[in-house]
Amino acid sequence: MKLFHRTTLTPDVVLESADTHFAALGLTRTSADARTRAYTGALGTLRVTVRMEGGHYTLVEGHTDQIGESRLDKGVKKFFNVLHRTADPRHLIAAGY
Repeated sequence: MKLFHRTTLTPDVVLESADTHFAALGLTRTSADARTRAYTGALGTLRVTVRMEGGHYTLVEGHTDQIGESRLDKGVKKFFNVLHRTADPRHLIAAGY
């Protein structure tokens, strides 16, 4: 599944947050470069890429090897909420139901 999020955070901050967040989910970082991280674990495989978009936005993409709404996909969505909260500390995370 492919998920994406736009943020005002810099790519370096996003990737540092990704390392922390996905390690807490039990995923191990298998590769890394300036704009990409790959993780693997019991939940599946994840690749996170970041790129500057429109000058002041960073596009964050998460590609999982899962189909449907897996625990890994939910973990990626929670990561996007963490990014939103980091960019705007006033943001309250609330259930959508």
